[in-house]
Amino acid sequence: MVELVLEEAKEKMEKSIDAFSNELVNIRTGRANPSMLDRVMVEYYGSPTPLNQVAGISVVEGRQLVIKPYDKNSMKDIEHGIYQADLGLTPQNDGTVIRIVIPPLTEERRKEMVKQVNKLAEEAKVALRNIRRNANADVEKTGETEDEVKAGKEDVQNLTNEFVKKIDQIAKEKEKDLMTV
Repeated sequence: MVELVLEEAKEKMEKSIDAFSNELVNIRTGRANPSMLDRVMVEYYGSPTPLNQVAGISVVEGRQLVIKPYDKNSMKDIEHGIYQADLGLTPQNDGTVIRIVIPPLTEERRKEMVKQVNKLAEEAKVALRNIRRNANADVEKTGETEDEVKAGKEDVQNLTNEFVKKIDQIAKEKEKDLMTV
């Protein structure tokens, strides 16, 4: 029974890591990346649609995103969606494509981004601790003997430590990415 609790906890912790990684994608590093526009929703024939479903997004020269709409009539809607997403980016519409130049990050902005990464990492760790707490409660319910309960809690703690290290590693890589000019 303790194995089931551990397996479930591990699954939840992996989902927490995935959610953390997805949050980090939204933090700009100064280089153009199509995933920066993942949050952009475009009003397309009356319904909000993700940008990547109404246009092709490509990177040009590492600092510029080029958005080529599948339907030329949606250019204004795409521009509006980018402004509404509040990404701090300015789209430039030339009639056939929309270009977004990614400005280089200032040192001050880079440090702000690092603080944001660390805040997200701490939130992810809190999520892991909540999973650990729930797993420990489940271990207490399922373990028959005191030794089984103690061993189960140790296993849960080891699992938690392993995932906290993963979060720290991911955050460190993102920080390095941000601070690289």
